[in-house]
Amino acid sequence: MQSQAPLSGAAGVRQAAVIDIGSNSVRLVIYRLEGRAIWTVYNEKALAGLGRDLTATGRLSPQGVETALVALRRFRAALSGWNTAELFVVATAAVRDAADGAAFIRKVEDEAGLTVRVLSGAEEARYAALGVLAGQPDAAGVVGDLGGASLELVHLDPHAPRHGVTLPLGPFALGAPRALDVERTRKHIVAELDQAALAFRTREFHAVGGAWRNLALLHMEMADYPLRVAHQYEMSRSDAVDVARFVARQSKASLERMQGLSKKRFDTLPYSALVLDALIERLGVERVVISAYGLREGLLLEAMPSEEQVRDPLIEGCAALTMVHGLANALPDALDRWLAPAIGALPPVFGAREATLIAAACRLADLGARLHPDHRGELAFEQVLRAPIAGMSHPERAFLASAAFARHNSGPNTPEPGTITRVLTTERRQRARALGSAIRLGCDLSARNPALLERSTLRVAGDSLVLTAEAGWSDMLLGEQTAKRAQTLAQALRLKLQVG
Repeated sequence: MQSQAPLSGAAGVRQAAVIDIGSNSVRLVIYRLEGRAIWTVYNEKALAGLGRDLTATGRLSPQGVETALVALRRFRAALSGWNTAELFVVATAAVRDAADGAAFIRKVEDEAGLTVRVLSGAEEARYAALGVLAGQPDAAGVVGDLGGASLELVHLDPHAPRHGVTLPLGPFALGAPRALDVERTRKHIVAELDQAALAFRTREFHAVGGAWRNLALLHMEMADYPLRVAHQYEMSRSDAVDVARFVARQSKASLERMQGLSKKRFDTLPYSALVLDALIERLGVERVVISAYGLREGLLLEAMPSEEQVRDPLIEGCAALTMVHGLANALPDALDRWLAPAIGALPPVFGAREATLIAAACRLADLGARLHPDHRGELAFEQVLRAPIAGMSHPERAFLASAAFARHNSGPNTPEPGTITRVLTTERRQRARALGSAIRLGCDLSARNPALLERSTLRVAGDSLVLTAEAGWSDMLLGEQTAKRAQTLAQALRLKLQVG
């Protein structure tokens, strides 16, 4: 079947597409895969509402079926000529549960020429969890994927998601698009959850689905949070409960006046908010983490060769973002090794994540190579701060952006200082400046030649930063510009400089 075939080609650049036939929307997403890095290059959806009538009739919405078929015929035309091994077509709860679901699948095959895999509830939960891991490999706790008709819950595990269940708690299953009766619907949600609550109690909850992403974006607006990136945005228990209860009690007219909400979710968002509120209470959740990755990315991760699956998406994403023909591909690893005696010997500011962040920053070393030299620092900062790269928290994102700025600019203040000071501690801001300055020193000292880095060493000794060259190499390596870069780094580290 299309959705079970491996992605074609060896490790490297390739394309894949996923057609996701959901209870609310029918969507085509085309991806560019660069090793473990996943980039969305095209995204189109039609709000068919296939599951809109399911609770009342047990069947798919007739209007939704027609809308979906039109969209799917268009998607097939857009993908004409594609290798079927690179195309995943899946359907979820509405098609799975509807009495006429099988008839709809036959129509899709006859009219659109697409072979559809109908996922079971357990499979849907598993792929949602794989998607979370695709975007955050160290994620732990429980994943909740809220679609139009169902909610999937699944435990995360370092090796494979486990014990997934599906519950009829999507907005359409709860009564949308009717106006929400908060108390009655809450009792119904709690009754459904009570059977699963003990098995899925968790302190950390990873929220998947467009509705919950909208809640997060609204919370950012209400909190005046400056970094408007949904992926890995975190809310405390109290913050998540506050925004969920606020939205659950709003009328459609009130929601329409709010900034930051999708106009297409006004009928369903209060239901989604009420589900989140009940989950937090019944599962004992203390932290909600938003994932922009889900079922579709889970399908892609599973289909990757095993050697790609285990790579770090942050390091791979940074390498892909910076890939420029004509520059030494070995430079990032050489920089990483060269920096280790100095930067790697400092007390970590990100704990066990320190080495990964240094490696990622080294892979961003030449991000500014094709940017205007007068604006490289600012442009590199902006790209990294909002790049669609997985595997980093918001503080880590701000840290790498600040390091990318310091790699090209010796100024003490980054762009968007309000954002950076809100997200990063003073200690982390100082370390980012030092890391970027160290990368700049390494690039200039070596003229981006990895072999030359091996002729010098950079280390911290007591209260001094010591830069030395091998015998006979001093004149070639330790020039005026190198001394200037080294002094900037020493100042960032608050150390004396020794060059020799």
